Amino acid sequence: MPAGYSCKGTLGNPPLRWSGVPSPETKSVAIVVDDDNATEGAQVHWVLYNIDYRTTEIGENVVKDGLPEGSVQGPTSSGKVGYSPPCRPSDNYRFTVYALNAKINLPKDATLSETLKRIADRTIARGRLTTVHIE
Repeated sequence: MPAGYSCKGTLGNPPLRWSGVPSPETKSVAIVVDDDNATEGAQVHWVLYNIDYRTTEIGENVVKDGLPEGSVQGPTSSGKVGYSPPCRPSDNYRFTVYALNAKINLPKDATLSETLKRIADRTIARGRLTTVHIE
């Protein structure tokens, strides 16, 4: 992953593009960015859900420049809402796109675990890109 998308950069979230979303079953899309650090446990860096099912990409730094219409950001492992840039250069970072069979209705103060459970409960397909380190 380019360092510009890490805690040492200023680019915000990286752009993502996907295809092959099951239709007509898909009603919304979610994105979860996490790392799979075995020693410290997984850390969630971004949760974005209720993305329109017709959307096939998000641009760089959408957190600053404007989220897809109707989408909602959930809390990260740090407790903050929004993109929390990764920092550990040697970790693997996973960008997972979920096709969901419904939109997710959560209160604004929903916890990370509650948000991830709702995404899991509604998932009908997923795709994942894994980066092997920050360059």
